[in-house]
Amino acid sequence: MARIEGGAHRRQPHAPDLHARLRAELGRIDEQLRSLLDAMDRIQGLLDAVVSISREVELPAVLNRIVTTAMDLVGARYGALGVLDESGDHLEQFIAVGLSEQERADLAETGFPRGKGVLGHLIRHPEPLRLEGILSHPSSTGFPPGHPRMRTLLGVAINVRGEIYGDLYLSERRDGQPFDTHDENVVVALAGAAGIAIENVRLFEHVRVGAEQFQRLLLPTLPDLRPFTAAAIYRPAAEPSQLGGDWYDAIPLPGNVVAVVIGDVVGHDLRAAASMASTRNMLRALLFEQSNAPGAVLTQLDRTLQAMTSSPITTTTLARIEPAGPGWRLHWSTAGHVPPLLIVPGCRAESLFAEPGVPLGVDTELPRPDHSRYLPPDSTVVFFTDGLVEHPARSIEESLDELAGLATLYAALPLPEFVQALADHHPSDGHDDMAVLALRTPPA
Repeated sequence: MARIEGGAHRRQPHAPDLHARLRAELGRIDEQLRSLLDAMDRIQGLLDAVVSISREVELPAVLNRIVTTAMDLVGARYGALGVLDESGDHLEQFIAVGLSEQERADLAETGFPRGKGVLGHLIRHPEPLRLEGILSHPSSTGFPPGHPRMRTLLGVAINVRGEIYGDLYLSERRDGQPFDTHDENVVVALAGAAGIAIENVRLFEHVRVGAEQFQRLLLPTLPDLRPFTAAAIYRPAAEPSQLGGDWYDAIPLPGNVVAVVIGDVVGHDLRAAASMASTRNMLRALLFEQSNAPGAVLTQLDRTLQAMTSSPITTTTLARIEPAGPGWRLHWSTAGHVPPLLIVPGCRAESLFAEPGVPLGVDTELPRPDHSRYLPPDSTVVFFTDGLVEHPARSIEESLDELAGLATLYAALPLPEFVQALADHHPSDGHDDMAVLALRTPPA
């Protein structure tokens, strides 16, 4: 019995040690779990940052997004991205984020950095650079007057297709700590994604510019329409797609008559562009060979398109303007298109609402109504596509009324400036291409 009690007495001192070891082990596991959760948060933050950068389709927006997301990922107070010039020797662009308005004003005379000092070191040696004291670096040349005091720096190069595109700079963590290895790793990963995003948006820009140039080549240069004056403008969508189907044309006919057409092929691709070109050419041939009313011409065009092509649905307005006593007479027919706008001297612009026909490519047997309106001298008729007025937040009637107000406001401008003003101040949301053609009758 004494031995048992003695054995129990010998085991008792080990219990506190066991509890201590257990607490230590639990603390270690808790620390590992916290580190794991922190790593998961960083990875999720990096993934979110990559997604946000990839959504941008304009280069300035991409570059600014790269800086702001990098700052968010590591909690930096200041961030910047320097873009190298073609020689790769110095910076030609510098996007800085985090400066106050006063700091920007103080640095306005100095100008943005060109790549001297520590920034130049990173250009010459494009490996990640992490500093706890910028001024203590051998390449440091100090800060210009008015520059905020910065102590720490994390710099990472951005590569695009194997070449250094620029450098990403971060300074001053908000918690006051220097940048650590985790910060460096996450910014290096972000820089890799940023290089891909920059290359993608540059390729997208090349495609967009090429598509826009191709679209403009398909549109005609307006001929001499005397005694009328005319001007036209085409604008691609604010959110660039591929190709648009908007087109316009004006054709002088014998007897001081002019034919005007504007249309929009459904779709934004090569098929829409090709259909637009073939439709415009067929319509030109029909106008030269016939003197029928616009509705009859559109009916013949629709039947020809159905028989010869597989064109998408198309909306269009065809008009003829011809002499009528002291003024002129407008004859027009609409195939599912927005109504033209009429501006008579001294009056508010008005939309020429009339019974519309169905779009081309729907039913060739349905009638196409013709309409007529007398035009006094010095009247302006404005033809446009729906990209000028469509907006999801308002009805088409509200947008047409707003456009009429704009047209009235700018009616006194010469026609080139007039169509430019409508394209600049349009009531639409800019999601679609837009084309505008304005024609003015001779003064009295």
